[in-house]
Amino acid sequence: RITAVMVIYSVWVVNKAGSLIYHSDHTLSDSTAGEMEKLYATHPIDLVFKPEGDRLLVQYGDKERNGMVLVGINDNAVVGRILSKTGQPALDFLSEPRNFPVRLRFARPRLTTNDRIMLGSMFHSLYAIATRLSPVSRSSGIEVLEAENFKMHCFQTLTGLKFLVLTSLRHTGCDSLLRKLYEIYSDYALKNPFYSLDMPIRCELFDEHLKKAVDQSEKASAYAVNQSIA
Repeated sequence: RITAVMVIYSVWVVNKAGSLIYHSDHTLSDSTAGEMEKLYATHPIDLVFKPEGDRLLVQYGDKERNGMVLVGINDNAVVGRILSKTGQPALDFLSEPRNFPVRLRFARPRLTTNDRIMLGSMFHSLYAIATRLSPVSRSSGIEVLEAENFKMHCFQTLTGLKFLVLTSLRHTGCDSLLRKLYEIYSDYALKNPFYSLDMPIRCELFDEHLKKAVDQSEKASAYAVNQSIA
């Protein structure tokens, strides 16, 4: 029997001004989760790395790994751009033919707080552009964006608050999840006497109920898809 894996990667909340007021990752907490490993037998390898900040990103050469970060060479972790055990720059190690074959490990780059703030603001602008471009009046804006490996679902409230959920491609039931998140926001953020409207949400009860709703949505989606393909 085939088992489908449904994943909710993250939840974002963007206020009516385009500022990110909440973000939560729901990928596995294990630091090795989402890593990919590949053996490269000969020098040179067919990858081009781009130094960005303190990390090495795959710029091009392998579609499956483009945009990923180099995190390990053989049994040696890459910290920033340096091999942790030897202190040698990772690119210098890979430039030496005598070091091959090598096993390289890659991982999805982690977004910084500034990255998330910028992306939240960019989506707010894209949503407004989509509404203006619509050939019909009263467009609902962007509700779903589908990429090669994930979907982004959006629900905008009447007050302009946007709830975004990033999921795997086959995840179902996101409409109900988004509305459930709005209910949780209303019950545990708006009714919190210490919360100010449109400000960052820092509420333990909001976190707990949001995580519970996400977990339930993942299980319900996996069950529905597995039933359809059984």
